[in-house]
Amino acid sequence: MERPKRMTTRDLKLGNRARLLRTLYFDGPLTRRDLAPATNLSTATVSNVTAELIAEGILREAGKVDSDGGRPHILLDVDPGHALVVGVDVGETHVQVELLDLKLAARAAARYALETGRHDPATVIEHIAAGVKEVLAAAGGVPVLGVGVGMPGIVEYGPDGVVHAQAFGWDAVPLGRMLADRLDPLPVHVENGAMTMGQAELWFGAGRGAENAIIALIGSGVGSCVIAEGALYRGAGSSAGEWGHTTMRVDGPACRCGSRGCLEAYVGAEGILDRYLAAAGAVDLDGGEEAALGRLLADPSPAAVAVVDETVRYLGAGLADLLNLFNPELIVIGGWAGLMLAGRRLGDITAATGEYALKQPFASARIAPGMLGPDAVAKGAATPVIVRFLGGA
Repeated sequence: MERPKRMTTRDLKLGNRARLLRTLYFDGPLTRRDLAPATNLSTATVSNVTAELIAEGILREAGKVDSDGGRPHILLDVDPGHALVVGVDVGETHVQVELLDLKLAARAAARYALETGRHDPATVIEHIAAGVKEVLAAAGGVPVLGVGVGMPGIVEYGPDGVVHAQAFGWDAVPLGRMLADRLDPLPVHVENGAMTMGQAELWFGAGRGAENAIIALIGSGVGSCVIAEGALYRGAGSSAGEWGHTTMRVDGPACRCGSRGCLEAYVGAEGILDRYLAAAGAVDLDGGEEAALGRLLADPSPAAVAVVDETVRYLGAGLADLLNLFNPELIVIGGWAGLMLAGRRLGDITAATGEYALKQPFASARIAPGMLGPDAVAKGAATPVIVRFLGGA
């Protein structure tokens, strides 16, 4: 039997540093006096570690608070501009690359359209590499910690970033390894796009503070991120959360995954526009899917209203499945199409969910729109890089 690894003084110091850094990142600004009970570290350890982090430029002073008769206490916080990260959203219609600070505020961005049928790995990699090069020009000498990429489909969790994306025609593409070769020396982390969006909303958006939540991504396709006890649930093979490919109707319309009757075929933007095409005989795709869906949602014609009403009910039924299966305290509706639908019909979506869900889980849950906007996937893609940084910098 292998003996447990003995903890060294260096391990202890790194652990203390990581604990303090994470506390300030998520709960700061805090004073040194607040940090001791918040981290269960001694006041001497807090003083030593914060002094190191200030000297390295990782922490900054963020104001003062009055004390009981003595000198004011200094508030400390992680300096968002100490380092930068790159987040990439690879969607069905575009590749979005963003340069972000440590609190996920955008410093620069580049966007490339993806044409229908042009989702081959070489094209996607070229867009990512070009976008990274473009946004790095705005870094201004600030160190960049790495690149995170959010992808549709199933992403095997690991350094090779193997992607299975049937909508793209990808089968076991080692995107992480391929990008690492192109972007060296920057570390690369590839993750499912719904997972990245869920992490971003959990950290800084509508999911903040939730222990059990579902973050639903609705764009051209549909996915979700399951938050269980405050952490992302991946399942045995990193495919948990493929909500868009649960069956809404046996022998229903064909889905891009190759099956039939998937939820995605009813509430994904592509499926919504296909149903409107069948009902009205034509769809104005000028400006792409996003513009077309916006026009459809604003169209008062009976055919358009009927398709949108039907979509609301399908989405409510799909959200009810999530409530009945996972009993979350919160469901966040995100993704560009999800935000459009929630922006106009959130009350109706919630009511439809209540019609199909069991009463108890519905009564104990809240449904809310995402707070981070349509670039939440790109922001969330950078979070694994930041997690590494918070491990001790």
